[in-house]
Amino acid sequence: MNRFDDNDVRNRAFLLWERADKPCGKVDDFWYEAERQLEAERRAELAQPDRSQPVQRH
Repeated sequence: MNRFDDNDVRNRAFLLWERADKPCGKVDDFWYEAERQLEAERRAELAQPDRSQPVQRH
């Protein structure tokens, strides 16, 4: 399973950079933070129970 692609990271990093008032010289910081956030979101999605299946009660 593919985590996310460079476009996803680029878009998130740009959003973070804009929210931080577009500082100079911090490209790597925003890229790594974007990767961290996207990975955390992916993990949270994977940890959610599958709600498409009915819950079986015994």
